[in-house]
Amino acid sequence: MFTGLVQALGEVSAITRGATGARLSLRGGDYSAGVRLGDSVAINGCCLTVVEADAHTLHFDVGPETLARTNLGRLAQGSRVNVERSLRVGDELGGHLVTGHIDATGALDERRDEDGWSVCWFRLPQHLLGQVAPQGSIAVDGVSLTVVAVEAARFSVMLIPHTLSVTTLGRLQPGDPVNLETDLLAKYVERQFAGRSQSSPA
Repeated sequence: MFTGLVQALGEVSAITRGATGARLSLRGGDYSAGVRLGDSVAINGCCLTVVEADAHTLHFDVGPETLARTNLGRLAQGSRVNVERSLRVGDELGGHLVTGHIDATGALDERRDEDGWSVCWFRLPQHLLGQVAPQGSIAVDGVSLTVVAVEAARFSVMLIPHTLSVTTLGRLQPGDPVNLETDLLAKYVERQFAGRSQSSPA
């Protein structure tokens, strides 16, 4: 599990594609100290397993399904990514509970910058709209955010200067794809109501 509070901006040192997936390599930094083989790390919100680690680089194997269904398939050498190590017992939960399992990709639809802040509208698939509500939580590229407004096919968030400077969200331009994970509680609530609807007598 994760919190959606990004710990570092990582840099892709290499991505080697093969017949069954890819090997993603990140330059090490302060965030990588103590990372061990088998640890879980969220990269742009995707939970990946460390398959090799040394003083300078972390390596992850990324399957074809993940490459196709997230924006990790668009990464190249030099790309910047949001990095968060998994929660440990006793850690402070400052964002919201994030599983690292991406629901879908969306895209930045509109961005309005003013006085160092940004209001961003993101498009998302129709089937996720029922899990997004004003003042609810959502993870965008692994960043825990509070939804401001919801429209027919998109939602908005307000990004503070700190978030813009320490995550990849500050670099987004309209049309750029993002990984979306809706709030875990919203999923269960929607599932519960769907089950009641299906079991109700005609």
